[in-house]
Amino acid sequence: ESEPLGIISRMSLSLPLSYIHVFSRNPFSTKTWDTCSVVGNGGILSNSTCGEMIDSAQVWTFSRCKCNLPPVENSFLKDVGNKTNLVTANPSIFHQKGLQERRRPFMESMRRYNDSLMLLPAFSYSMNTAVSLRALYTIEDFESPIRPVFLNPEYLLNLHSFWSSKGLNKRLSSGLMVASLALELCTNVHLYGFWPFDQHPLLQQPLNNHYYDNVPSKNVHAMPAEFDHLLRLHEQGVLKIHLGECRPSSR
Repeated sequence: ESEPLGIISRMSLSLPLSYIHVFSRNPFSTKTWDTCSVVGNGGILSNSTCGEMIDSAQVWTFSRCKCNLPPVENSFLKDVGNKTNLVTANPSIFHQKGLQERRRPFMESMRRYNDSLMLLPAFSYSMNTAVSLRALYTIEDFESPIRPVFLNPEYLLNLHSFWSSKGLNKRLSSGLMVASLALELCTNVHLYGFWPFDQHPLLQQPLNNHYYDNVPSKNVHAMPAEFDHLLRLHEQGVLKIHLGECRPSSR
């Protein structure tokens, strides 16, 4: 038998009962954090020495890169830290990795995130459901400590409606989604790696697209327009955007 567990375009969607374990309790329902670092993967993080400051807070790391989940180790530690509590991934990453044959390389790339929550876009678009569930089952089969979670599609719809009313009509980036979520759950929100331009705003030096590579992004998001809205929130004191070098701790 099947249980009604969602909606698509106002139509009921029935899923097998075997999917029920996917809908666990809300991991955010009873939690509030004082300070959250939302870490993007912009090239502005290179040589920023922000790793220590990032690690001093509850850290939410997201990836919008289509080639891999963001590295947080080795030479990147001083700039991005190594603490991660939540990570997202563009669904194209799962499509690229396939997860139909050899799944171990995917799981080895997950080790860096330890027991972080991992947002899977299973119900944001119907085309993402199957590959996201394959990622979930792979994580379970390999007994990984990483904890997969799903965003309610109605929440995503409401989020899109809100930002659309502000003039953002393109598909929302992962960064804006997670920053919006952080504003609901954290008293103080700090953004790192959010700079969608190829010139450093302070040093006037060219920047790579990401802090770990210079692979160009496809123009499916309105990144400059999104940043403009985030900058307004920064000016209003709602959140803080870090663009320059971070000063080391005085300890």
